Amino acid sequence: MFAPSSVRRAAVILVAAVAALAAVPGAARAEPAVPTQLNAADTLLLNGVRQAGLWEIPAGQMAAQRGSSATVRKVGTMIADQHVKLDELVVAAANQLGAAIPATPTAEQQGFLKEMQNNKGVQFDQIFVTRLRAAHGKIFPVIGAVRASTRDPVVRKLADDANIFVMNHMKMLESTGLVRYERLPPAALPPAQDLSGTAIAEANIGMLAVNPVVLWLVLLGAAGVTVAVLIRLTRARR
Repeated sequence: MFAPSSVRRAAVILVAAVAALAAVPGAARAEPAVPTQLNAADTLLLNGVRQAGLWEIPAGQMAAQRGSSATVRKVGTMIADQHVKLDELVVAAANQLGAAIPATPTAEQQGFLKEMQNNKGVQFDQIFVTRLRAAHGKIFPVIGAVRASTRDPVVRKLADDANIFVMNHMKMLESTGLVRYERLPPAALPPAQDLSGTAIAEANIGMLAVNPVVLWLVLLGAAGVTVAVLIRLTRARR
């Protein structure tokens, strides 16, 4: 007969081995892939690009007609035309993803358009450049963040396209000589990453994949040791 304490110890070893195997995610079987869902950042990009076109197209058209300088009129025309193309891209992306996007400018954007309508000459030029440059500066970091982390290929392609348009528009607006750089808000930098050797090692350890075959061999080995211990205990008591 086995001693009660020996049986309990053997049972504890087996339970611990099984528990260790069960605790490792993905060791026994691969789960089916889950379709990619749009997250808050993806939606923010879609809405932001669409929202920009809804007011910057009429703003550019207004500048093309009312700008006091040839440069402002040219910039207004180019920005309006290019935003029409970008708007077509974001609408196509939203349709492909089944996402709802805005249909009208925000109250703030409508206020910008009204402000432009109520001014003329050099003052109109300054308002046009200042408002659009600020708007492009806000959407620019959003594009970069989404491009770096989105899991959806449609959103990634839209971020690529939007990045080109926005960068060009910022350069066009700056070519007027009316951008007041000293009044631009300070850059909002992302949190600093820990790039120390310890942090990288911990991250790598967390990403290690465990071979299920190895785990089963460990489990069988533990069971074999338990059986051997029980046999020795039985022989010793005879």
